[in-house]
Amino acid sequence: MLLLGPTGGARAEQPQVLQQQLQRNTEGLYLTVRLDLSASRAVEDVLLRGVPLYFVWQADVYRQRWYWTDKRISGAQRTLRLAYQPLTRRWRLSLANGVAGGSGASLQYALHQNYDSLDDALAVIGRVTRWRIADSGELDPDTRHRVEWRMQLDLSLLPRPFQIGVANQSAWEVSVTRRLRVPDAADGAPASEGGTSAATGDRSTDENAAPGQQE
Repeated sequence: MLLLGPTGGARAEQPQVLQQQLQRNTEGLYLTVRLDLSASRAVEDVLLRGVPLYFVWQADVYRQRWYWTDKRISGAQRTLRLAYQPLTRRWRLSLANGVAGGSGASLQYALHQNYDSLDDALAVIGRVTRWRIADSGELDPDTRHRVEWRMQLDLSLLPRPFQIGVANQSAWEVSVTRRLRVPDAADGAPASEGGTSAATGDRSTDENAAPGQQE
C-alpha cells in the first residue's frame, strides 16, 4: 500500500481503438483488434519498482434470440503479464490462455518475450491478430450473432495489499469494450468498425507467435 499510494495522480487515458475486425470462414470466427495503448505515470512507476501487472483480453460470442435474452455460445480469454527486469533493463511479457481464479501467480504461461522498451511491450499487449474466438460449428448459419470484446488492466490479479492500494484511483482505470456484429455468410467479407481494416492473412494459426499476435 505504501508502495502504490503516492503514485495515484492523473487519470489514465483510455486506449483508442485503431482497428477492430471480425472474419468468419469455414473454420471459425476470428477477431483482430489494434489499440493505441499507453501507461500512465503511476502505472509505469509501479512497474519500474518490480511489480508485475496483468492485462486481460476477453471475447464473448452471443446468438440472437427474439424470445429471450441473447445466448452466449462461445468465449475466449487471454492474460498477459508485464514485468520489468532491472538487471537487463528489459520488459518481459508472458502469455497465458485464460484468467486465473485468484491471483496472477496461479497462471500457467505458454509464451514469453522480452522487449527493449515499455512502448514496444504495450504495442504487443494492445493487439490481437486472427484470434479464434469460436469454431464454425458453434455459429448457426440462420441466426445473427454478435461479439463483445474487452481489454483491461486487471487489478484483481495483484496481491491483495496492492489491490487495496490502487482501489478507486483513476490512474489505474485502463479498459476498453466494444461490440461487433458477426458476418452472416461463412465466406463473406470481414466485418469491421472504427479504423482501417488490414489484410487478414493466412487462415492457419501460429502457436509459437509472440504474445498478443496469434492463437
